[in-house]
Amino acid sequence: MPETIEPHSTHLRFNDQTLPCPEGLTLAALLEAQGVDAQAVATAVNGTFVPRSQRDQQRLRAGDTVLSFQAIVGG
Repeated sequence: MPETIEPHSTHLRFNDQTLPCPEGLTLAALLEAQGVDAQAVATAVNGTFVPRSQRDQQRLRAGDTVLSFQAIVGG
């Protein structure tokens, strides 16, 4: 039988990866664990931008979708 992720799984999506989501995980901790230069990227959780100043307080939950991306600045 193929392996599937159950609806109440303890995983989240980070960019194109499925990763464990332990209780209490913050966005800042996830970026650090994944080796992402937090100062060089913008972030969004479930499609909502999360400023750098709020990453330590942004708790992640199972089922969340987290994106880190290069911010585009200029005009």
